[in-house]
Amino acid sequence: MSVIYLVRHGQASFGAADYDVLSELGHRQAALAGAELRARGVRIDLAASGTLRRQRETAAAALAAYAGAPASQPATGTGAGPAVALGDGGWAGETEADARWNEYDQDTMVGDGRPPAQRVSTSSGISSRSFQGLLDNALAEWMGRGDTGPGSFRAFSDGVAGALDELSGRLGSGGTAVVFSSAGPIAALCGRLLGVGVEGLVQLNRTMINGGITKIVSGRSGTSLISVNEHSHIDAAGRELLSYR
Repeated sequence: MSVIYLVRHGQASFGAADYDVLSELGHRQAALAGAELRARGVRIDLAASGTLRRQRETAAAALAAYAGAPASQPATGTGAGPAVALGDGGWAGETEADARWNEYDQDTMVGDGRPPAQRVSTSSGISSRSFQGLLDNALAEWMGRGDTGPGSFRAFSDGVAGALDELSGRLGSGGTAVVFSSAGPIAALCGRLLGVGVEGLVQLNRTMINGGITKIVSGRSGTSLISVNEHSHIDAAGRELLSYR
């Protein structure tokens, strides 16, 4: 049986000119996730992330903390690069990049069908709460269309599921991987494994915690969801460190 941990990226920079950069809080959350994996005694055989900057920065900070760097001083930088070697025989490889773990394009999704003057984005000055409401509606419409071509939710979900299956196959029995991804891919996998409908998928997407950990196991009997959106490591460090966007 193989084990795959899915870690949602730390808080990005909502409202800034470039959303796809971890905030100071986001670096802290990523480091806490890595320290949590170390505290659990997780031995990493493979590590992967999407190609988005916030995902790669999360991988760098989390793996540095996993290797023993203080969570209060997370690693920074735009690339995952080689991870810090562990003195106790732990994982010390490179983080693989796979675009199938990328988030859907939030700005395009929220802006589709709106006149240019009415379009909003993660950097347009709209409040996070208002943006989330627009995104929820756009996601429900996208997920409910039922089409299967490029750009459809089905294609997005199938891509994430394929990435998971390939990773599981490479791990083999007893292997463990950590993937640094986003709310959309993680929610899509959870929804697929739980068999939830559109409403449940939108709710899963909305409630994913930055730096949260989801655990999936795969074996001869199939793939199972063991835990979703664990965040006690964030909560224990201070409730002010909890964020959804």
